[in-house]
Amino acid sequence: MDVDDHKLELPDLEAKYSTSITKGLVGAVAAERLLRDGPNELRPPRGTPECVKFGRQLAGGLQCLMWVAAAICLIAYGVQEGQGDRGSADNLYLAIALIAVVVVTGCFGYYQEFKSTNIIASFKNLVPQQATVIREGDKLQINANELVVGDLVEIKGGDRVPADIRIISAQGCKVDNSSLTGESEPQTRSPECTHDSPLETRNIAFFSTMCLEGTATGLVINTGDRTIIGRIASLASGVENEKTPIAIEIEHFVDIIAGLAIFFGATFFVVAMVIGYPFLRAMVFFMAIVVAYVPEGLLATVTVCLSLTAKRLARKNCVVKNLEAVETLGSTSVICSDKTGTLTQNRMTVAHLWFDNQIHTADTTEDQSGQSFDQSSETWTLLSRVVTLCNRAQFKAGQENVPVAKREVIGDASETALLKFAEVTVGTVSEARGRFPKVAELPFNSTNKFQLSVHAAGDRQLLVLKGAPERVLERCSTVMIKGQELPLDAQWREAFEGAYADLGGRGERVLGFCARWLPAGTVAAGTDPEALPEVAVGLCFAGLVAMIDPPRATVPRAVLKCRTAGIRVIMVTGDHPITAKAIAAAVGIISEGSETPEDVAARLRVPLEQVDPRQARARVVTGAELAGMEPGVLEGILRAHPEMVFARTSPQQKLVIVESCQRLGAIVAVTGDGVNDSPALKRADIGVAMGIAGSDAAKNAADMILLDDNFASIVTGVEQGRLIFDNLKKSIAYTLTKNIPELTPYLIYITASVPLPLGCITILFIELCTDIFPSVSLAYERAESDIMHLKPRNPRRDRLVNEPLAAYSYFQIGAIQSFAGFTDYFVAMAQEGWWPLLCLGLRPRWEDTHEQELQDSYGQQWVRAAPFGPIWPYLALCGRCSAPYSSIWPPCGLVWSLYSPTRPRRSPIQPPYDLIWTPYSPIWIPYGPLWPPHVPIWPPYSCCTPHTAPYGPIQPLMVLHGPILPPHGPIQPHMDPIQPYTAPYSPHTALYSPIQPYTVPARPPPDPAVSPQTFEQRRYQQYTCYTVFFISIEMCQIADVLIRKTRRLSLLQQGLFRCLRGGYGDPPGTHGCYRGPRFTPTPCVPAGTTSW
Repeated sequence: MDVDDHKLELPDLEAKYSTSITKGLVGAVAAERLLRDGPNELRPPRGTPECVKFGRQLAGGLQCLMWVAAAICLIAYGVQEGQGDRGSADNLYLAIALIAVVVVTGCFGYYQEFKSTNIIASFKNLVPQQATVIREGDKLQINANELVVGDLVEIKGGDRVPADIRIISAQGCKVDNSSLTGESEPQTRSPECTHDSPLETRNIAFFSTMCLEGTATGLVINTGDRTIIGRIASLASGVENEKTPIAIEIEHFVDIIAGLAIFFGATFFVVAMVIGYPFLRAMVFFMAIVVAYVPEGLLATVTVCLSLTAKRLARKNCVVKNLEAVETLGSTSVICSDKTGTLTQNRMTVAHLWFDNQIHTADTTEDQSGQSFDQSSETWTLLSRVVTLCNRAQFKAGQENVPVAKREVIGDASETALLKFAEVTVGTVSEARGRFPKVAELPFNSTNKFQLSVHAAGDRQLLVLKGAPERVLERCSTVMIKGQELPLDAQWREAFEGAYADLGGRGERVLGFCARWLPAGTVAAGTDPEALPEVAVGLCFAGLVAMIDPPRATVPRAVLKCRTAGIRVIMVTGDHPITAKAIAAAVGIISEGSETPEDVAARLRVPLEQVDPRQARARVVTGAELAGMEPGVLEGILRAHPEMVFARTSPQQKLVIVESCQRLGAIVAVTGDGVNDSPALKRADIGVAMGIAGSDAAKNAADMILLDDNFASIVTGVEQGRLIFDNLKKSIAYTLTKNIPELTPYLIYITASVPLPLGCITILFIELCTDIFPSVSLAYERAESDIMHLKPRNPRRDRLVNEPLAAYSYFQIGAIQSFAGFTDYFVAMAQEGWWPLLCLGLRPRWEDTHEQELQDSYGQQWVRAAPFGPIWPYLALCGRCSAPYSSIWPPCGLVWSLYSPTRPRRSPIQPPYDLIWTPYSPIWIPYGPLWPPHVPIWPPYSCCTPHTAPYGPIQPLMVLHGPILPPHGPIQPHMDPIQPYTAPYSPHTALYSPIQPYTVPARPPPDPAVSPQTFEQRRYQQYTCYTVFFISIEMCQIADVLIRKTRRLSLLQQGLFRCLRGGYGDPPGTHGCYRGPRFTPTPCVPAGTTSW
């Protein structure tokens, strides 16, 4: 930070800001500066209008292609309507459906963007409401946003600092900078400049930090956006939101699909123009290809999958603000974690004690259920008494039933830790203090570096003192060892130095404690505190107490799980390097046996300069080292040392570390809870904030919030993120398979000139109705057993859609579906009298609206069938030519088994409801539109005569070559429609037997008396083909969803979950509700007869 006011002498400071350090500003000057600089508040950036945000959602990615397709459909509808084409309504329906899809998906995207982060709002919540200011020598209470540069302000314990101020005078002032710098200990504020860096010096108090105790007077040097916190706010707001890996993957998938759609669409357009299609018709082909290739239900599928996982995480105290962040956490390869409040408990706790020449370990668990050291020694009695009495902290009233570890305390962090420690080990502190009432006290200050108090103890007085160990030892002449006072000779001084170095090397804050019994009346009540040090000589040294912000109990195991999953954990903190290293070793970031260059130098007993840093697996880098380091050097350090700790870092440096990891190709997750973490949280691929201890700024900048402040919850998020990527890949693969069977009908339609096998409305029905539920049901798949033992996916290699997946979906499963669809298409056409060879080149005449005399392969009229009455007895009596000789055995083979129950047949009259497979008979009478069963059951030999059983396996062959039908015309007027009609016996039926070959009969000559097929009837037949092709695709998709279900486990291990069973049954279920476009042909009956 380019702030140098902390280095200026007071006269120079007065001159720079044209103010007085005793009387403050003149009111008129303050008003002028307020008008010039603006209010002392953080100004939010200009936002994007909501209409623009919504418009972007409607015009991105595949939406543009769908808008173009909808426009072409509307144009085609308008032109065809003007030409009187009664079938042009299909294009209108398609346009409406495409527009609806775009709008709905746009609403999905807008809803997610609406929940985007508002960083500035959180910083505004940190602004204090009131401030005490001195102007023209008078103290005033004004709104904090009215402060200006040069104002003289006062702060006291419990206040928030209203601006960046240069300290002029202070009395025991301590501030909490943890949310700004990451330092867990209270920081003393004093008039002296102690460091070149403004973040390290003691004579500057920063805007929004909390004054814990004492008082101070300071001069305002920065307000609003110019404060340190304001610069961090602008830094966070200026950081662009990086695209999440899943967003990149989806964009990559969209690019591939859009490219293929445009390529094939343009190819079909050119081919159509070359072979003579009108321009508008060729554009409709282009539109159809786009509709066939674009996965209209993709966005809905992805959103539902991510939402499902977000709900799972919410049940485990992980709130996901950005749905795409769910998968990002699963692909994370580096976690940059803050120390204070994230890896640690964010509370100082007594960790070790040294007395009786032995280091004892205290309980640092979060509930502090008990102490593990021996408390029977008289030395401990003296030490605990000093800890209890030489302490200004106290519990807030009314917390007697609250656990000690969770009680609120008035006092700084160190004294709070000592108070709670004494309450747990000694008993009720208030009672102990009542037995030793305080007579006089000298608070801690930076000059003495110790705190002293004198207490009455019957006919004696007890002087107790705590402070910096070296300062305490200077005032001692004896040491208490196992209840005896021994002279403090060189031996005990050496023991003291060894214990002090040991505890300090663990990153703990060490305090020394001593005491002395005085005669009664040595110190009178009201004695000047500054005279007390003269009495504090010849004391008895009781011991050392070491405190630390301990790691959370669940963190070491979570770090180990991250290592197992191939995730690198890096600590980034503003705390001291020794403390950071100690915590990193305690939680496993620096593994057991790993050495830093300093450790290598100590082991080899050589200067640090002679050690090659590459020999060390771990390394601790300070902010001062980072300041003079080029980005390439930092990246080299990150490559060379797998275990990294960064200490004394600024917010800007945290951002640099994250960017360096990203340049190395890592997917970076950042965890933190302080204001200083917000820029890095926003820059990271995924930011994770603590919900309890986290600041509002950190929560708003993050993509995920841990409600329980548990770092271990991140491991749960990683597992869920990996699971959602696996499941999304399964869903995408399932979605892609039907592109080929949706594309090939148009390819054959143009190249082979056959009637169109599959319509655009049918394609949309497949995309948005039948395949949504199976693809979404795959999101409910549970994780496979090895999901947390795999390395993080490489975003450059392990794509959501890659070559093997596309090849398998397109050229294997897609090819099988295309074969099934065309088999059924030609069967359906053949059943109506249109042999496959006749279909080739038939399209021009088939689509000619003026062609009303088109005859089939037999020269017969086109008719349809409708079942009536109980279907099974009826099927048992009906046959291809005569009832007893027709088989209802379901066709054999892979493809036939998937769609045989729904093959259409022929009959004189066909309402638009029948899809059931029924044999042909020219006398079927429609007793009314019956809805067929959803899943017809076709048991072998059921309802069959003995003659019919052998003929089932060869039925597909008979159908493939064309039906065996006697020439017939429409029903004559003299025939009673409710009387049975027996078709003439055909000699061909006598040839059927298991041992006799089947010979395809010759095509009978056309019968001039037969009515030709009209255009309206042909349109209805084409709609039936759409339905047949649709059902073929969906029957194959049932097998496909099982193929996509597992990656390594078998179906027996994974099983079929309830949701998947529902999705599995969706394609067959929709067969009963989809009938293609409704069209009722005009029955062709002779004149004078009654219309059916």
